[in-house]
Amino acid sequence: MNRQSQAAVLFLLGAALLHAGTTDLYLRYVKAGLRPLLLASGAILIVTALATAWYEHRRTKARRRRQEQADAEAGAAADVTAGTAAHAEADAQAHAHPEPRVSWLLILPLLALILVAPPALGSYSATRTGTALQEPLAYPSLPATDPLPLSLVDYAGRAVYDHGRTLGGRQVRLTGFVALDHDGTPYLVRMALNCCAADAQPVKVGLTGEIPPVLQPDTWLTVTGTYIARTSRDPVNNGPIPFVRVTTAKPTATPRDPYDESWNN
Repeated sequence: MNRQSQAAVLFLLGAALLHAGTTDLYLRYVKAGLRPLLLASGAILIVTALATAWYEHRRTKARRRRQEQADAEAGAAADVTAGTAAHAEADAQAHAHPEPRVSWLLILPLLALILVAPPALGSYSATRTGTALQEPLAYPSLPATDPLPLSLVDYAGRAVYDHGRTLGGRQVRLTGFVALDHDGTPYLVRMALNCCAADAQPVKVGLTGEIPPVLQPDTWLTVTGTYIARTSRDPVNNGPIPFVRVTTAKPTATPRDPYDESWNN
């Protein structure tokens, strides 16, 4: 690709990053805390593209001016043939290595990024990846709210590693999407991020109690229930999966940020 084409691709990439960063689209790719870096990267790419285009424009004008001067010095009347040959040689050099048109296909992923919002990772990934539950560094005091809204990762960590000591006698409210194990065991799941969607891993909580009779994978639920001293082992990696005894379960809309970032905060 020539410099003008490179500048166009850089500009489109920068525009795509700015578009993602100024909308909720970026949450499908990276953590919310990376938004400033995403916006800064998009701005830098756009400035670089504009600078490249301006430099190439000036370079082209200078080359054309030198050619015109060479043609004038050759003398149109004195040596028409030589001038024509020089001009033809310059054109041949300018077109000696034309960029392959297939290189413009690089724009297609950028257009897809702008025009198509990919779905967040769901039950397909969750059932094929082992639970990534990690022991929390601390267990902050919980408010007296009833029911107590908790992130699914927070509940799972307290249930497994603190043995539910801070959850006993409390009604908790959890939100996640449904995943069904190969034997039909229903899980409430949130995908946890280290950095971006490429490293997302599931944290699972098993459901028991008043479970809806029909559960569709990838349906988002808000469940209210109580801690139960029951755990199982993930069939993928043998990781611990705690359970919650459900008293009510209601479908809910997909949250603005479908990933859970409390995993490594």
